[in-house]
Amino acid sequence: MTRRFDDLADAVLAGTPATTDDALDVLRATDEELLAVVAAAARLRRKHFGNTVKVNYLVNLKSGLCPEDCHYCSQRLGSQADILKYTWLKPDEAIEQAAAGLRGGASRICMVSSGRGPTDRDVDRVAGMVGALKQEHPDVEVCACLGLLKDGQAERLRAAGVDAYNHNLNTAESHHDKIVTSHTYADRVDTVTKAKDAGLSPCSGLIAGLGESDEQVAEALFALRDLGSDSIPVNFLMPFDGTPLEGTWDLTPGRCLRILAMARIVCPDKEIRIAGGREMHLRSLQGLALHVANSIFLGDYLTSEGQAAEADLELIRDNGFVVLGADDGAADPGRPAAATHDPAKRRRGAGTDLPANA
Repeated sequence: MTRRFDDLADAVLAGTPATTDDALDVLRATDEELLAVVAAAARLRRKHFGNTVKVNYLVNLKSGLCPEDCHYCSQRLGSQADILKYTWLKPDEAIEQAAAGLRGGASRICMVSSGRGPTDRDVDRVAGMVGALKQEHPDVEVCACLGLLKDGQAERLRAAGVDAYNHNLNTAESHHDKIVTSHTYADRVDTVTKAKDAGLSPCSGLIAGLGESDEQVAEALFALRDLGSDSIPVNFLMPFDGTPLEGTWDLTPGRCLRILAMARIVCPDKEIRIAGGREMHLRSLQGLALHVANSIFLGDYLTSEGQAAEADLELIRDNGFVVLGADDGAADPGRPAAATHDPAKRRRGAGTDLPANA
């Protein structure tokens, strides 16, 4: 019976918080029930966010060279992953990258740096970048993600104009020590709390596909709810070769969609962001996922490429949504994505010397 998911949405809309059993019921829904789960979660998404999609853009200020041992990360200590490695971007380079995202339709710029946490000099460096960016683009939201914060650093970032701070819990407390040992789960909670107490909007999410159980997915989401995370990025593990989790493929498109629906049921009025790994794991269900989540990253991620930015905007339009903050013309779901719709001419297969597309 799929009616129970409608009943669950009714209860949440009426103000009754979802329970762990409710969340697990969503996560364990059968393939036959999947559309009913999406429809129920979509009611909550529409209630709180209408037909808008918030577009975020990542600027990787410093790539690789990290001393931490997070097993999922291509930038970790000892990683053999073939990624870009560079030290801090110059301020004008960072502003140029951010401006590209804003031109593409982003309203939030996420300024990220690898490492355990920022030095005071790093905080000053980022503060200067944020000030310069906001001078040119006063309405932009800026989210910083610099690692574990020391006392007073969150306040300095807030004074510089940073709006939000991202530090993901990544997984359940009961699973944390299996994926990282160079810092504790409590360290992560402490940083999110520091950011929140300083007046920064707390942004904290998870990575699915780390070998966690159903119960641990629920544990992580309820922890994020209790922590008061305003925006919840849901990442899906990209198992880079050269990392301890290479070759780990525990996710299917359906499970990813259920995890997003579970997040919406548990945190109905929070920004649920489809983050890293969506192209790899959601694949053809990305559009359906937008009926549950209300936020995406545009274009590329920290060390991996995403699909073309225009394809991201087309995905939004084709599913009947509009980019949050865009003018009517830019957000028109009927606007052609390209100058021409002339079909690509077949030049392979029958009648040619090239293999068939099969």
